[in-house]
Amino acid sequence: MTATSTVDTHCPYCALQCGMGLRPTAGGTVEVVERDFPVNKGALCGKGRTAPGVLLAEGVRLTGPLVRSGATGELEPASWGAALDRVAEGLVRVRAGHGADAVGVFGGGGLTNEKAYALGKFARVVLKTSQIDYNGRFCMSSAAAAHQRAFGLDRGLPFPVADIARTGCVILVGSNLADTMPPALRYLTELKANGGKLIVVDPRRTRTAEQADLHLQPRPGTDLALALGLLHLVVAEGLVDEAFVEERTHGWPEARAAAMAHWPELVERITGVPVPALREAVRLFCGTPEGMVLTARGPEQQAKGTDTVGAWINLCLATGRAGRPRSGYGCLTGQGNGQGGREHGQKADQLPGYRKLDDPAARAHVAGVWGVDPDDLPGPGRSAYELLDALGRDVKGLLLMGSNPVVSAPRAAHITERIAALDFLAVCDVVLSETAAMADVVLPVTQWAEETGTVTNLEGRVLLRRKAIDPPDGVRSDLYVLNVLAAHLGWEKGFATNPEEVFDELRRASAGGPADYSGITYRRIAEEEGVFWPCPADSHPGTPRLFLDRFATPDGRARFVPVMHRPSAEEPDAEYPLYLTTGRVLAQYQSGAQTRRVAELNAAAPGPFVQLHPQLADRLGVADGEPVAVTSRRGRAVAPARVSRGIRPDTVFMPFHWPGEGRANTLTNPALDPASRMPEFKVCAVRVERAQA
Repeated sequence: MTATSTVDTHCPYCALQCGMGLRPTAGGTVEVVERDFPVNKGALCGKGRTAPGVLLAEGVRLTGPLVRSGATGELEPASWGAALDRVAEGLVRVRAGHGADAVGVFGGGGLTNEKAYALGKFARVVLKTSQIDYNGRFCMSSAAAAHQRAFGLDRGLPFPVADIARTGCVILVGSNLADTMPPALRYLTELKANGGKLIVVDPRRTRTAEQADLHLQPRPGTDLALALGLLHLVVAEGLVDEAFVEERTHGWPEARAAAMAHWPELVERITGVPVPALREAVRLFCGTPEGMVLTARGPEQQAKGTDTVGAWINLCLATGRAGRPRSGYGCLTGQGNGQGGREHGQKADQLPGYRKLDDPAARAHVAGVWGVDPDDLPGPGRSAYELLDALGRDVKGLLLMGSNPVVSAPRAAHITERIAALDFLAVCDVVLSETAAMADVVLPVTQWAEETGTVTNLEGRVLLRRKAIDPPDGVRSDLYVLNVLAAHLGWEKGFATNPEEVFDELRRASAGGPADYSGITYRRIAEEEGVFWPCPADSHPGTPRLFLDRFATPDGRARFVPVMHRPSAEEPDAEYPLYLTTGRVLAQYQSGAQTRRVAELNAAAPGPFVQLHPQLADRLGVADGEPVAVTSRRGRAVAPARVSRGIRPDTVFMPFHWPGEGRANTLTNPALDPASRMPEFKVCAVRVERAQA
């Protein structure tokens, strides 16, 4: 990179993966410049604009390995050779003493496709462990499971994000795009400018909800009943697209019967949404030839998240709003590479190309690419929370890349205890996160602007992040770490450090799978502003829009899945009378490990808070800004009150970006969805009190 050149790349944060340019500065880092890319058209949020702040070394970055001293118990600087020797010794010691499955691997939805692929391969080929999963399990696994059940294939959006502006009506469920993906808000603005309608479903009146033509404000955990109630009205009012249902679906009679058990007055009692508002939602959604339902973490992060998403999909199928232009169901993936991260091997039950680990043909294909016997590949392992819960018990050692479960996991105090019980922990990260601070070895690794690699955004568009600057001298790539560790453990070959070489192997491993990248190359990505998978050949144009001709099921038809409302795993009672729901704020991201180190973002969002309704504040005798204690069956958190009419009187909200006494995930419930194994982050029972001075 020359002193005057600009490198085209992408933001390191959310799954929108906005295009940006990076230009060198006199201070040795880079500045962000506008880039006209399809998903964001030059727009960036504050996190994207300030992203270079985490590249600065002094006081922010890890710039050399750290190893815990046996004499002092503290993390102390070490050479790369000594640190990697310590990691290899720790993994070998655990495996020799307790077996291969005593070694766990935990990845992240921010890793590039190349790193996610190499990490999954390392776990199964080198460590021979089944115990691998990643924090993307906490992101959109319920939507992925529902996608698979209904459509036979999971891709967050089966259409480009720009199509949102060209539909007739959008139902946005459990998403506050104004805070989580601000540049995407333009598509909702354009939708309304084009005459389309916006319905927002959220217990809070967020900045996004304020733009809606209709805001439905259900109790947390009742989105499933709401979707079923809308489908009931669609049937009752004769609005089913009978031709579409007959020609392109299976299972409608059973799904219809389930919906008819959820009549409007019952749904009003369950959700708190008035019957007239339910009828208005159906009128808006069915009053136009095209429509979309978009879900996010709100309905998905529940112990019934898969069924909840399935109910919204049923609404789309019954009204003919799937598998057609400008219509469909989509999931707004959260993490930067949440889509690609689960496609290529980090997930406990999957192999590259979105192949199932228990499929003999899939095992044979991938094993052939890896040069191993299919029978030597371990079977499916534990999901993310179950893996973390097993630490220090069945799982004695852990290699962790790109995740901070001390802050981000549900029932976080318990998970912190489990991490502390490990015999050995090695962490690869760019900063000393709360989890890294507990490690035996911390390895400082490169980040977005210091390395080249691909990511797959929420549309299924495979993108190329390009290296713009060199990392600090003491920093290495995750691919280098896996290469050296593999060599220490007897694999001299098979773990390349060049990302394009790794991607070419990934292409071969994915060939013929549901997420087929075999026709995608770095050159094509650069020339075509990204390539949509599946893309099974060099001559294939990629697939921006799925399901227009057929769904990905064996017979090409979508599947209705009959679902029924059921209570959340934990409902309010006399001891814990309120709902807690959690989420993000505009200026912070995920566990905050990076954004909390950027001064401008911290100035905008300096710490946690508890949003509560004035009625509740009056009852408690609490004024805005005064500390309140929120207590669940799992623990207690303290943060300042933020009094607002933008939330239901029976509900409080906390953002989850901070550690310490304001850690929201101290409170959250790890109850798991039976299909997706998603924890129930979005609803639990709490009590709120004035905090004692």
